[in-house]
Amino acid sequence: MRTVHPELHRTERIGWLRAAVLGANDGIVSTASLVLGVARAEASRSAVLVAGVAGLVAGAMSMAAGEYVSVSSQADTEKADLERERGELAASPAAEHAELARFYQQRGLSADLAAEVASQLMAHDALGAHARDELGITAALTARPIQAALTSALTFAVGAALPLLIATLSPKHSLVPWVAGASLLCLGTLGGVAARAGGAPPWVGVVRVVFWGALAMGLTAAIGGLFGTSAG
Repeated sequence: MRTVHPELHRTERIGWLRAAVLGANDGIVSTASLVLGVARAEASRSAVLVAGVAGLVAGAMSMAAGEYVSVSSQADTEKADLERERGELAASPAAEHAELARFYQQRGLSADLAAEVASQLMAHDALGAHARDELGITAALTARPIQAALTSALTFAVGAALPLLIATLSPKHSLVPWVAGASLLCLGTLGGVAARAGGAPPWVGVVRVVFWGALAMGLTAAIGGLFGTSAG
């Protein structure tokens, strides 16, 4: 007798992976950019670190709130769709059976087989079958607001802590190149790991996060240098 091994699919990682990558990426980019901007304005190290810590706290809370509101809206929509589908199943099960059978016919099943599959699936879990095949709502992809909020906040804080640590340890006269270089290295590593976890070539993730990170840090540092020069 053959043993059936469960398969692991990358779509099961989408919810937490998206929130984790977004949080860590934003943490590194925004905090490193803030640190570089303030440092280029000729501020003291303590002022740079205070700005960085404030950015870490504000950014983590902002990420948590934003993810929670956004994913909660998705969850509300899914809930409303399921309630409507539950009502339609109670009011007209025959029509819903025919609708489900049509989906299977469009995927290549014969009319008779599609009707039989729809019957068996509806007998087992009518709402689950319609949620999956009509609405596209699955357990792997369903909205989880609290998970998304906590993941984003935590990964943002971890990402933001990296440029802050470099800013604390690096010499004052070379703080800017140290923070910029270390942050880009971390971004490249994050992009490569995230791309690999999602099944894409690692270099794709490396290039896109390093490009946008470098652009953000470069522009912020330039603005900090401009204001520092003007103030002086």
